[in-house]
Amino acid sequence: MSSDFEAYEQDFGTVTAEITNKIGKIPKLSGEEKTQLVLNVDKQLEEVRELLEQMDLEVREIPAQSRAMYNSRLKSYKQEVEKLEKDFKRSRIAYSDEVRNELLGDDAISTESQLIKLREERAHLLDNTEKLERSSRRLEAGYQIAVETEQVGQEILSNLHTDREKIQRARERLRETDANLGKSSRILTGMLRR
Repeated sequence: MSSDFEAYEQDFGTVTAEITNKIGKIPKLSGEEKTQLVLNVDKQLEEVRELLEQMDLEVREIPAQSRAMYNSRLKSYKQEVEKLEKDFKRSRIAYSDEVRNELLGDDAISTESQLIKLREERAHLLDNTEKLERSSRRLEAGYQIAVETEQVGQEILSNLHTDREKIQRARERLRETDANLGKSSRILTGMLRR
């Protein structure tokens, strides 16, 4: 199990290093090249999220005594991905502002304060959207756990019902056996008297 986790870790390290490198290049590029790089980074971020999910599944299979260490490593990887996503969003915003400046020309200088304000608002909106998405994923996971718990509870109730029926049948057999023993005892007593 841990060897699978470590293989995912290696893939994670490789892909995140590539993403970091590409995020640094985004503001320096222009045109179609920049657009392609943005799309490529977006795809790699999705790949990293899938690797995190795989690592999470592997951690659940690891024995309890080793799990804490792997959980802390997984948590730090999740934080690293969050930072990468924020850096990527900032680089995309810088990219959008650069395109806007190219289109507006000299007028862009006069509206610099508006652009700064817009950039801050956009970053704030992106952060809020990200928080909402994370909350939605947590709610979905909580709902899934509730459904699984309900299924386990139903199975337990079914098993208890079956066990109760078995106990009642055993009790009935015991009463019949007791009654038969009583009859046998009376018959033997009668035979002894004769």
